[in-house]
Amino acid sequence: MNRRTTVSADPEALATLEGEARRRGASLNSLLAEAVEEKAISIRRGRRPRTGIGRSGDGRSARELMEDPIAGPLR
Repeated sequence: MNRRTTVSADPEALATLEGEARRRGASLNSLLAEAVEEKAISIRRGRRPRTGIGRSGDGRSARELMEDPIAGPLR
């Protein structure tokens, strides 16, 4: 179920979106819904934890972490 809301926007930005909606043969409402969904996806992706596993090949990364007085030794 979609939720209705009121959007305030710059008239020039709305004119651009209205023109795009006409070009597509779609309603402004559907174009705005698409834009909101794209922004929500972008925000969700930006919040995902970013972790990685790597290997230096020669053990240098592990040695550097062991020597870092702030990080302390790996456990």
